[in-house]
Amino acid sequence: MDFNLSEEQIAIQDSLRRYLTKDYGFEQRRTIARSADGFSREAWATYAELGLLMLPFSEANGGLGGNAVDTMVVMETLGVNLALEPYLGTVVVAGSVIADLGSDVQRDKLLGGITGGSLLAALAHQEPGARYNRQRVATTAHRDGAGYVLNGHKAVVLGAPSADQLLVSARTSGAAGDATGVTVFLVDPKAAGVTVVAYTNQDAQRAGEVKLSNVTVGADAVLGPVDGALPAIERAIDRGIAGLCAEAVGIMTALNATTLDYLKQRKQFGVPIGKFQALQHRMADMAIAAEQARSMATLAALKADAEDPAERSRAVSGAKAYVGQALRKVGQDAVQMHGGMGVTDELMAAHYFKRLTMINATFGDADHHLARFSDTLLAA
Repeated sequence: MDFNLSEEQIAIQDSLRRYLTKDYGFEQRRTIARSADGFSREAWATYAELGLLMLPFSEANGGLGGNAVDTMVVMETLGVNLALEPYLGTVVVAGSVIADLGSDVQRDKLLGGITGGSLLAALAHQEPGARYNRQRVATTAHRDGAGYVLNGHKAVVLGAPSADQLLVSARTSGAAGDATGVTVFLVDPKAAGVTVVAYTNQDAQRAGEVKLSNVTVGADAVLGPVDGALPAIERAIDRGIAGLCAEAVGIMTALNATTLDYLKQRKQFGVPIGKFQALQHRMADMAIAAEQARSMATLAALKADAEDPAERSRAVSGAKAYVGQALRKVGQDAVQMHGGMGVTDELMAAHYFKRLTMINATFGDADHHLARFSDTLLAA
């Protein structure tokens, strides 16, 4: 199998890298993180111009017909500069749900807005106490005439503070934990009864708690089949995990480079500390961990679009488990070799470490996915 990037993928990577290097440096990122949105609308518009927002969608849905490998290229490049824009939440995860479940009218409207850069969407699925269990949906949706009334609480919804459209999963039948009975609804975050409690995560990205109290939606707010949305949600989350693995690889590669540069400059006993054999061995181990993580991220991307849920889950969870272990190794060693400076706001190393920590926790940490991976092997 040929693992080399195509000419188109290299062109996308180069264009995005040039833009980020020129206009998304360390100080620019700090300014963007402190802004009201927490990300750059100007950068988002540039992503739209580069075609990144339409990359993973089929041509029938107004996209470029890309796949998870194309997404991998984008996410890895965004990771190098720790870009704050909600590409993962809007394009990769929410966009996947819309593409899989939406009617022609819904896809034209919602995906058209996403690809054009005018619409931000967020999947509100995770709930307090779920502990990464995707089937545990306690939020309810009861019929009210032709429409529905929603009640519940969604936790740590990525991109919720800036979302123009929320994709809320709710139980329309069965009990919390059932594999069936889950439906996705389109909810306006400004609608009566919707409360979004916004906050900033430790990696400077924004998330929010979404609380729904007797929120009324019409029949046209239903996305996909009633009671049958969970498979599409799981597929979207797996695609998101593959994207996170790629982002982690980009961050680890950049963190290794900045750590090596620091070892060449920082002196002790009159010589650069990079001359010390113990630190050279640690750098070698960090480089190996990053390259092995790249292999696993590539595997996840290759399998993220698989139709067989078991095949997809096995590859994605295996990758997330290994990448979670590797990023902990690289992140902790990098901070230690930077000494006290490794945890200060003035160095990019600290920001890389924070983002790696959040990537490990998002959509399931290394321990969770190691258990999930073993479960898929036993079920095979």
